[in-house]
Amino acid sequence: MDKKRIILAVTGASGTIYSVILAHELGKMEDVELHLILSDASLKVMELETDFNPDNLTDHADFVYPQNLISAPPASGSWKHDGMIICPCSMASLAAVAQGLGSNLIHRAADVSLKERRKLIMVTRETPLNLIHIRNMETVTLAGGTVMPASPGFYHSPESINDLAAHMAGRILEQLNLPHNLYKRWDQNSRR
Repeated sequence: MDKKRIILAVTGASGTIYSVILAHELGKMEDVELHLILSDASLKVMELETDFNPDNLTDHADFVYPQNLISAPPASGSWKHDGMIICPCSMASLAAVAQGLGSNLIHRAADVSLKERRKLIMVTRETPLNLIHIRNMETVTLAGGTVMPASPGFYHSPESINDLAAHMAGRILEQLNLPHNLYKRWDQNSRR
């Protein structure tokens, strides 16, 4: 059985908890080959705002690439994959992708995903949004990408920050038609 190749790129936006949960879930799927791209800023933000360390991400990946390895397989359109997630996605990375700037591996792999009509999910993490952010989101959406602001729901009765982050991670996995048990769906939450 061929494995699904999934790219998870982590930028320097706040929200490392989302990428840690995604890496853990994707890493335990036997039919998924996880390709992880870490930006330099993601490692710095992880260090400053969390108790996580890079191993919380890399231990679950089949392949790990630094942002400056522009010769890595995800930079090529001839290298096929089944979807790319940028989570969390900084506004700088959103802008670079929206404008077609392939200055690092994350931006190049996202550009390749769009041009090859492969699934690209950008989990943006910023508030409030200015008009430039909104227009960049529109540009990426018109080009075929999916913009998913990190906005977890509350209908599953979360009891912790981890529950909120798991809900968002589950919604991301659903965009790639990947199964999970990260939260109870709406029809499983009847309070009657």
